[in-house]
Amino acid sequence: MTAHPIRSRVVALMQALQSEICDALESIEAKQGSTARFGRDSWSRPGGGGGLSRVIADGAFLERGGVNVSEVHGELDPAFAGSLPGSGPQFFATGVSLVLHPQNPHVPTVHANFRHIQRGPVAWFGGGADLTPYYYDADDRDRFRQVWKNVCERHHGIADYEAYAAHCDRYFYLPHRQERRGVGGIFFDNLEIGADREHAERVFAFVKDAGQAFLSSYLPIVERHLDTPWTAEQKAWQELRRGRYVEFNLLYDRGTVFGLRTNGRTESILMSLPPTVRWSYCFEPQAGSREAELLEVLRTPVGSSAT
Repeated sequence: MTAHPIRSRVVALMQALQSEICDALESIEAKQGSTARFGRDSWSRPGGGGGLSRVIADGAFLERGGVNVSEVHGELDPAFAGSLPGSGPQFFATGVSLVLHPQNPHVPTVHANFRHIQRGPVAWFGGGADLTPYYYDADDRDRFRQVWKNVCERHHGIADYEAYAAHCDRYFYLPHRQERRGVGGIFFDNLEIGADREHAERVFAFVKDAGQAFLSSYLPIVERHLDTPWTAEQKAWQELRRGRYVEFNLLYDRGTVFGLRTNGRTESILMSLPPTVRWSYCFEPQAGSREAELLEVLRTPVGSSAT
């Protein structure tokens, strides 16, 4: 399989995004008086490639966070290959993936990933970012979405914000709960780059812009809520909602499935799971509470004006 000409630049971008994001998050920890920092854990994949996992835990800001980069290649499991574009057994994949679980229940969890995959002659990008709050704040939702809308509009003809936002709402959905995981963002997949160099450059420019926009989408939300006092009851609610996060990642998340089905590193794949979680039998929050408000938003049917 001949590497797409853009591959080396994509790998460099993913590595640069990892460093930039970790540095910014560590800066917040330092401002909070925390000594927590991201570790560096290099790993190799049997069959080809490897990556660098950077995980932080027990900080003043982040209870756990992971920002991973991988660059893997080899042969696909024939049973899995049929679910991917392209042809033949050979594949290459690189990307950056992050999940941040804050200590404070008033600060949302956030996820983002940007990836490049090639199978045979077909190469494409996918990724996005989504926000998972524990207490609903319309301003946070709107500001987060606006950043991604601005990115897409800067790359008109390549990116389609309305389609990507709708895809995000449909994708991050738990059908067995009839709930969305969070309040949206963007999600795109199978954004092919083809052999046309000009088109490939335009797609790469969009993905680069999106990756570099992550911090501006999330850090203002962190700053708004990081010092908000919280109670033990609010922490318990956060842990209950984290259970929904675990359910989605283990049952539906394509990145988790891709990593496990291509013999990726299990510890790095599952770093997205929060450290403390709870499930309560048939729990429903008190009517009119802020907890109930969140559920009302998340249970609103996808595509309604309220979303």
